Amino acid sequence: MQNKTLLGVVYLCLGVLVFSTQDAIVKAVSGSYALTQVVSIRCIVSVPILFAMVWWEAGPRALLSRNFRPLVSRSAVMLLAYTTYYMAFPALKLADAVALYFTVPLFMLAMAAPLLGETIGWRRITAVGVGFAGVMVMLRPGAGLFEPAAFLSLFSAATYALSMLMARKLGGDEKASVMAFYQNGVYLAGALVLAFVLNLTGIESASHPSLNFLVRPWTMPTARDFLLIASCGVIAAFGIVLLTQAYRIAKASVVASFEYTGLLWAPLWGYLFFNEVPDSATFYGALLILAGGLFALSSPAARQDDPTPDKT
Repeated sequence: MQNKTLLGVVYLCLGVLVFSTQDAIVKAVSGSYALTQVVSIRCIVSVPILFAMVWWEAGPRALLSRNFRPLVSRSAVMLLAYTTYYMAFPALKLADAVALYFTVPLFMLAMAAPLLGETIGWRRITAVGVGFAGVMVMLRPGAGLFEPAAFLSLFSAATYALSMLMARKLGGDEKASVMAFYQNGVYLAGALVLAFVLNLTGIESASHPSLNFLVRPWTMPTARDFLLIASCGVIAAFGIVLLTQAYRIAKASVVASFEYTGLLWAPLWGYLFFNEVPDSATFYGALLILAGGLFALSSPAARQDDPTPDKT
């Protein structure tokens, strides 16, 4: 139904806004702490918040899901997505890393038909094309983005798109809070295991900033930095639920275009926290992105009743 689609879009836009603040924080600490340490602190802080959300939405028994394997599999894909996403931050400007990541809807459109059987109409294809044109305006190909870390953002986009389509298939059986709780648990376990393995190898530094962010040993954070990193746990707890809920209740190919709204926030945080001054290309690109999202919402498919999510 129309209300369901609109609600999905609202959830998506709020989730993107919430997560954009985390991007700025992670970039700010990426030169001093290990990625595994940042993720571990974030996830530990998220545990009680997400558990409370599960208790309120479905009750603690919901965590004993018969979809244990699919939930863990999806969470592992998300772990790959966010690890590679954050690894790009030390090597790229925030707006550049985020813009490359927003090829997500293109990957999602390519996967939605074979994985979910969704029909992709010309309006939504056009909408995503317009949004992608906005990304290109902001990136200005040939302006120095051809850096290895750019491929980390693109790989992150592909794996994130896959995980959100997996959420759509689980949506009929699982609550958003339950999926988020599993996701947070896999994040924490993955970060701790990776940190342990890296410690065994004895590798403590790398020449490339992205790899250095990954292999750097853990250090005691300052009180200010600890609070910043810990705040990511609160941000992530609410952001994960908002994004997951969006893809549970609305067609992936409709809400995907609104992932682009994150490009409105990246230049703002870049300016406020990293002295990156947005130029005219940023504003023109943002206008194209908004146009693409509104065009997607105006499509006939977005006004029709939404089918019940797959339960396979």
